[in-house]
Amino acid sequence: MSNSGLAGRRVFLIEDESLVAMLIEDALTELGCEIAGVASRFGEAMEKTKSLSFDVAILDLDLNGQRTLPIAEILLDREIPFVFATGYGATDLAAALQGVPILAKPFQQRDLERALCAAIAPHISADGRDC
Repeated sequence: MSNSGLAGRRVFLIEDESLVAMLIEDALTELGCEIAGVASRFGEAMEKTKSLSFDVAILDLDLNGQRTLPIAEILLDREIPFVFATGYGATDLAAALQGVPILAKPFQQRDLERALCAAIAPHISADGRDC
């Protein structure tokens, strides 16, 4: 397990590819994170985004052909940091989403750790933990 500031953080994973989701879950566990929830379909992701309690989210930019920007807006409204995960790039994001870290697929565990730390960095003063 890593000694990173991610230890104990609750992560919500939104990913439509089950094998990719399992790999990400394993990497998160190795980083000491707790899996707060997983969603693979748009409707399920919307509902869990509104109701789950979590510290940070990993949001696949495309769920089964449907863009997840409405989910990103909910995360922004709830002031929950998140990372976009995508294999396609994210050049057409709205201005409010331009600063969101992007995790380009495929990625290594250290890339995941860096992206999550970048997402939570502005929120660190709120909980006093370092990343």
